[in-house]
Amino acid sequence: MKKLLAILLASVLVLSLFAACTPSDAGNNAGDGEDLSVALVVAGTFGDRSFYDSSKEGTDRLAEDFGVEVKTIECNNTDHKQQIYNAADVADVVVLVGWEFFDVEFVATEYPDVKFIWIDNATAAPVANVLNITYAQNEGSFLAGYIAAKMSQTGIVGAVGGQDTDTINDFIVGYKQGAAYANPDVQVEVQYAGTYDDPAVGKECALTLNEKGTDVIFQIASKTGDGVFEAAQEKDFYAIGVDADQKHIADDVIICSMTKGVGDSIYTAIAELIDGDASKWGTTWVADLATGYVGIGYGEEGATQQVSDELKAEVEALVEDITTGEIVVETTR
Repeated sequence: MKKLLAILLASVLVLSLFAACTPSDAGNNAGDGEDLSVALVVAGTFGDRSFYDSSKEGTDRLAEDFGVEVKTIECNNTDHKQQIYNAADVADVVVLVGWEFFDVEFVATEYPDVKFIWIDNATAAPVANVLNITYAQNEGSFLAGYIAAKMSQTGIVGAVGGQDTDTINDFIVGYKQGAAYANPDVQVEVQYAGTYDDPAVGKECALTLNEKGTDVIFQIASKTGDGVFEAAQEKDFYAIGVDADQKHIADDVIICSMTKGVGDSIYTAIAELIDGDASKWGTTWVADLATGYVGIGYGEEGATQQVSDELKAEVEALVEDITTGEIVVETTR
């Protein structure tokens, strides 16, 4: 009896050791993040087919690939601080999309066991449980400006910004520099819509720019930018999309988009966390051309193409010059 008991105990011990030593392959198998809850909080609302929707695409992939539980909160441009608290109360990781969440550097200290990701801005000083992700949109916008100036027939190109902020102006300084690099005599006209959620205002801004002679307009205004595309179709001028590859929205007038991998960067950061790597937290990660998180998109295969292969090759050469430092792009950061 004692011998039988010893054999059974030994068997249990072997099985326990085997289970403990079996690798989890975190980051490769679905289900590795099943114990992780993520709250995605956007300053405005989903449905912009750009900045906010890109972030959701990233968290949707995390749910699909790792079994992460994802909750979403739309602030609808109000109560941003309270929504940080609401998210931190129910999630292990809180992803805040928009500059409006500047209170994160104070709220995060009250939730030391919660990890925060702040998209598109950075805390004044490092916070141990906050990962800031900013983007070199000035670099991507340089390429957009170059394309705009090369495609313009009037020598006047434009941009519609959501608001007059450092982030939007970071796009604009790059856009202006790229346009001037293509054509030193180019004229760049800018309108600020004052909103990210009103296509009618975006259309009005674009029509105003078009009356000034602009025949290529870069929209940097989230959902408001849909109005730029409407105006482009109505008045037969070209438009450039932003954040996501937006050519599918109106491929007859959208010649390209300045892409900013918001969803990809969120996915990467949280996938690394699931794999046990939290080294990015407490830092600011600048996603840029060199890492592939910023670039130019020309639509999916089969989409109408207005930008020639020759011009695309010139853009690729510029990417190399920017990433090697031969061209230094101006910034508001």
